Amino acid sequence: MNNSAPRAALASVKPFRVMSVMQRAHELELQGKKIVHLEVGEPDFSTAQPIIDAGKAALDAGLTQYTAATGLEALRTKISERYLKQHGLTIAPERILITPGASGGLLLLAHLLVGQGDGILITDPAYPCVRNFIRLRDAMPQLVPVSRAQAYQPDVAALAQQRTPETRGVWLASPSNPTGTILERQRLQEVSDWTQREGLHLLVDEIYHGLHFVDELPSVLEVNDSAFVVNSFSKYFGMTGWRLGWIVVPEVAIETATTLAQNMYISASALAQYAALAAFEPATEEILNARKEEFRRRRDYMVKALSDIGFILPEEIAGAFYVYADCSAFSDDSEEFCRRMLEDHGVAMTPGTDFGETGAKRMLRISFTTSMAQLETAISRLRAALLPA
Repeated sequence: MNNSAPRAALASVKPFRVMSVMQRAHELELQGKKIVHLEVGEPDFSTAQPIIDAGKAALDAGLTQYTAATGLEALRTKISERYLKQHGLTIAPERILITPGASGGLLLLAHLLVGQGDGILITDPAYPCVRNFIRLRDAMPQLVPVSRAQAYQPDVAALAQQRTPETRGVWLASPSNPTGTILERQRLQEVSDWTQREGLHLLVDEIYHGLHFVDELPSVLEVNDSAFVVNSFSKYFGMTGWRLGWIVVPEVAIETATTLAQNMYISASALAQYAALAAFEPATEEILNARKEEFRRRRDYMVKALSDIGFILPEEIAGAFYVYADCSAFSDDSEEFCRRMLEDHGVAMTPGTDFGETGAKRMLRISFTTSMAQLETAISRLRAALLPA
């Protein structure tokens, strides 16, 4: 039996550096040092109380059994109704599968869409686990360099330049982690049209929908009903530890996706699903929208403060809760820069090398998921470290 292919795939999987940064930050905290955490993409708010109450009620009612592999019908219907309300789309609940987090959805879609030797176009930078999921299929992530001038999102020319005969699909994110930039409707339409002409599948990570600061953020399903979508209850809905997400697939893929779900994880957490039913209640939406406005306030503060220090930022951070900052005014090695800021000044950030290759040594990701008081402390420490007295 030849095990070389799976071993090679495993060997190609790179560590998620942000977790290493977080571990070192906690080690320093155990030594008594005060660390400001700007490395982790997790909202600092606890899950909204109506969702917690719904989860408690489900436990009290003994609703702890498996659900259908595709998820609770009531929850899939709620998500379908949200697409109608938010995007004017009629998405049949049957096309929606509930997954163990967005990561579970991405893994399922990797098995559905990616075969050995395939190429998948993804942006450079991008969420690092996407590259690794593709590699685990013994396939090739084909990096498409994107720059600040492009709002860190690709156009058709950039995609076409990196395409090879092995290319089978395009995986994008809007809003993007780490950049916070979006695919506006025209570019989304152009990319979608190109993938359809070229016979490529299109997948868009939309897990930061809801946490956007622009008037219009289209779903790819508005321009391409055959696209694949990944979404999550972790970010806007604030349910990170509940591990719950969803995917939307075209009708032709429902049967195969369901079979994969049955085999890969049986079902997502029943408790999390029953709790998530409360995520769409008006009282919950009011809480979540208030939190979104707090993230907007933090974004505005960080954009100005970091720019004043000398970091170069995207033209607009339209969504999510990250600043993708160019630190070349201070260092040409973002890993060493982040190490020094953590060890010597107590500010934890993630080097750009976690997210890509092109220009990554001068980039870092700064998360604004902590309180304003903590953000102000971080800025004060960065000023003291980087600006002459």
